[in-house]
Amino acid sequence: MRAVVQRVHKAHITINHEIERETGAGLVVFLGVMEGDTKEQAEYLAKKISGLRLFTDENDKINLSLQDIGGDIMVVSNFTLSADCRKGNRPSFINAAKGETANELYEYFVKLVRESGCAKNVETGEFGADMDVDVFNNGPITLMLDTNVIAK
Repeated sequence: MRAVVQRVHKAHITINHEIERETGAGLVVFLGVMEGDTKEQAEYLAKKISGLRLFTDENDKINLSLQDIGGDIMVVSNFTLSADCRKGNRPSFINAAKGETANELYEYFVKLVRESGCAKNVETGEFGADMDVDVFNNGPITLMLDTNVIAK
């Protein structure tokens, strides 16, 4: 499972050119589910992201978590995080989990984040939909997490 995590001032998503959702300060998580990913990896990643200390404290040190600041989180499914660009110029997405499995793990991840209480507000994209995401990055702070690398 791969995630790109961005600290944001705010985020806005338009789904299928009509549904709109937004968040205030917090995190945007682009989540890619890979072939062979498991619920255990979703649990690990949700716990890791929920506890990341990416926000500044009163001494301007990056020392506070999302829960500490009462921030929001937006989780957006993104199969393109599975891209393999080693050969040629056209990315291969063969490593992406198939639709039903990927959606189940994406929804499970979102459920875990909601249950963690790490965020004041949890918004999502819509699995498989056409989405336009406006991210107003803060910092910029952007992290890439891969459970095949960090969970070992």
